[in-house]
Amino acid sequence: MQISTNLILIRHGETDWNRELRFQGHVDVPLNDMGHEQARRLGLRLAGEPIQQVISSDLMRAQQTATPAAQQLKLPIVTTVGLREQHFGVAEGLRADEIRALHPRAWEQWLEFREENSMPEGESALAFHARIMEALGRIATTYGGQNVLVVTHGGVLDMVWRTARGMSLSGPRQSEIPNAGVNRIRLADASQPTRIEILEWADAGHLKDLPPQPTYDQRRHLAPTPTVKPATDAG
Repeated sequence: MQISTNLILIRHGETDWNRELRFQGHVDVPLNDMGHEQARRLGLRLAGEPIQQVISSDLMRAQQTATPAAQQLKLPIVTTVGLREQHFGVAEGLRADEIRALHPRAWEQWLEFREENSMPEGESALAFHARIMEALGRIATTYGGQNVLVVTHGGVLDMVWRTARGMSLSGPRQSEIPNAGVNRIRLADASQPTRIEILEWADAGHLKDLPPQPTYDQRRHLAPTPTVKPATDAG
């Protein structure tokens, strides 16, 4: 008998590195003041919901985001390494311009957005996806039939979105993933965690009067498609 599990997926609140558009990966960056306010509002938003478990990435920014909600729900936070952000290797802590200057070849390969590519010493999208699907399967197996709050990272939610939509792991990110937004999914079968049903995505109504969030758009790094010059300009 299959038992479905409902997950409320949350990307952690804002950090200074989000604001500076730095690659965070596995670096343990704390929330900034805005991130703490987002987390506080998230906790109030989720207060009273029938949530039985709170699970978080073990990184500080995720745990700090989970804390107000866990306090409202009077639940402990279970942490796991499996829900960490993608590991970006030598790029962690750097902005795009810094990566381009220090690791030009790696940056060129990164901009191909191929699932098997990774930054030196980092993790490919293919390996990252396998890790996240395994983590979701463990959650669904352990907490089958329950409502589980899961606080994690933008890249993790991107893997979930692509999987649910049947999209390739290659190519730049396309889904909207706001800091501290609410995303709801259902896993119908713990043995098949890639069978994901999206119930709600990117609901940030509880944050609507806060300043705009920094926009993480991988496509901004891509060169514009060149226009074809008229024949009279040739030569």
